[in-house]
Amino acid sequence: MRSSTRPKLWQLYGPRPSDRKTSFSEQGRLQCDVKLATFATRQRGKSFAQSADERNTSATVQAALEAAVQRHTFPKANVDVYCLILESGGADAAIAITAASLAIADAGIEMYDLVSACSVSRVGGQLLLDPTSDESHHEDAAVLMAMMPSVNLVTQLVMTGEWSNSSSKEALELCMGGCAQIDSVVRQCLQQAAVSS
Repeated sequence: MRSSTRPKLWQLYGPRPSDRKTSFSEQGRLQCDVKLATFATRQRGKSFAQSADERNTSATVQAALEAAVQRHTFPKANVDVYCLILESGGADAAIAITAASLAIADAGIEMYDLVSACSVSRVGGQLLLDPTSDESHHEDAAVLMAMMPSVNLVTQLVMTGEWSNSSSKEALELCMGGCAQIDSVVRQCLQQAAVSS
């Protein structure tokens, strides 16, 4: 999937049988792994091991998607989602959540709804929807929201920094509006893919 100038590579495997060493589960397992390529950011020389930021992004993506995937339809099985971010331009977690949701739906894995995600940064008192990495470095506070717009259910919400009631309400409404717009684009992509195949 390509998001404006920020390319990502996605691989999706499954549902496939769980390892024998894992215990039986009525619910299937969804596992997400997000990594940045060594050349994805301005900072070079990153090791091949997954960094703390990558582990946090992976956990955020997984938590946002688990509520949407009908895991009861593949008991004792895994769905593995891998993402390699080739160029980090900001709002990587939000883009990763939306792209993973699209990949899961395109693979034919049953979902309650698609998941769309947006992030908002507050920079100098101004709210910025899906900020660039430069804008994110100057943020006072941030919000990441993932939601299933058709059923109006938030699957993940991460707020950092200090927020007043009015500014947090404005940021959440901005995220919800952004998620609704992204959802319509994602649905068009799925329809076009279904028609062309």
